[in-house]
Amino acid sequence: MNLISNQQQIDQFARHWIEAWNKHDLEEIISHYADNLTFISPLIVERFDRPNGTIKSREELKTYFKMGLDSNPNLHFELVQILYSVKGFTLYYNNARGGKTAEYFELNTDGKIILVINSYSI
Repeated sequence: MNLISNQQQIDQFARHWIEAWNKHDLEEIISHYADNLTFISPLIVERFDRPNGTIKSREELKTYFKMGLDSNPNLHFELVQILYSVKGFTLYYNNARGGKTAEYFELNTDGKIILVINSYSI
């Protein structure tokens, strides 16, 4: 699927994803993700003491997200920009730690996230 041609779909997805996080609705957040996925983040290294920073299942990802929500009761994301790619897109947003996040996503044919690579400002 050429995601550049689906800009409106990506924009709607991004708004819904940000809103779910800002509502702290764990079930709505996790509904965006496929059962089998690859989620890579420096925070996984920190929270799970896992050097490769990778989660491969939706259930483990839900646990990871719950830890984030529980430790950040005032969590709020502010979307800055959506960057479009051939196979995916990147959401660039202000994060709960007062920094910036660039989060690259790829979706399956059902519109569920199958790949995420996170980068954070330090």
